[in-house]
Amino acid sequence: MRSYNLSGRNRRPIVPENTDGLATRLSDLLVGQSEAIETIVPYLQMHQAGLSPEGRPIGVVLLLGPTGTGKTRTVEALAEVLHGSSKNLLKVDCGEFQMEHEVAKLIGAPPGYLGHRETQPMLTQAKVNSVASEASDISLILFDEIEKAAPSMARMLLGILDKATLRLGDNSTVNFEKCMIFLTSNLGAKAIQRANKPDFGYEAMLPVQPLEDTAKLQSIGMTAVRHKFSPEFVNRIDSVITYKVLDRAACEIILDQILAGFARLVQNRLGLRAFRLQCTSGGRNLLLESGTSVEFGARELKRTVQRNFIQPVAALVAQGQIPPASTVILDAKGGEFSILLRQ
Repeated sequence: MRSYNLSGRNRRPIVPENTDGLATRLSDLLVGQSEAIETIVPYLQMHQAGLSPEGRPIGVVLLLGPTGTGKTRTVEALAEVLHGSSKNLLKVDCGEFQMEHEVAKLIGAPPGYLGHRETQPMLTQAKVNSVASEASDISLILFDEIEKAAPSMARMLLGILDKATLRLGDNSTVNFEKCMIFLTSNLGAKAIQRANKPDFGYEAMLPVQPLEDTAKLQSIGMTAVRHKFSPEFVNRIDSVITYKVLDRAACEIILDQILAGFARLVQNRLGLRAFRLQCTSGGRNLLLESGTSVEFGARELKRTVQRNFIQPVAALVAQGQIPPASTVILDAKGGEFSILLRQ
């Protein structure tokens, strides 16, 4: 039986003075995607050494793969390692820019247009600089689900990805030379899912065997990318990382992280009314069996923990049924979860 009683007040921000241990720190936060770490770290080392190309971003990385495999989490983990907080990144949700005219919100309307002065651009130099910190001068920019944006978004990004500059509506420019730019996309996700579990034939009846051939995954993802984007856009991307479906071992580590995060939340929010959390082997196994999903990845595991542990415990707290310093245990027997209380 595992106990989760980690106090967030004693945790130090993961802020490295150099990139020597960056890969190790990232591997503690990003589970099951070692290729992503191996690809990203060299760009940061180039910047630290002062050898990044002039007039270009530090790196432009496209993250491909099925949902729930850790694409957005990669950038959040990197922000936590570099700046001490996963919120130190500038995120552009491309789903909000599906119409051509909405892309203008990023750069602002040019002079002469109605409402020019009232339209504040999203990608200003001040906002780009604000996500850096004293620990690191690198700004992390994330364009999430880039395939959902209008075609003009890709055209606007050409100047950023190639020359590290963006001209706003008021004719001022934004410099992206000290930025690491990430693009995430689910392009090719269905094809990767079919490769992992065919829809028909004898192979469809076999247990799911995650595809481990990195070259084949890359080929599937890049085929979808080239169908969606122009050659000049694809040619400005420095590296493409195709994420693998999470296996059982990775899900076990992620489950530990979710439960430890819940324990920290209890300690930080409840203070003197806090209690300890434990999970039996039976409870862990049923959480993993119910929450491991090839289609939805780690998000399904988070939802499973929330439904079967976090929400029942929250109901008991709201009813005043958990005494301070007691222990709340998640157990499972006969395929059913149960909450046990030990004072």
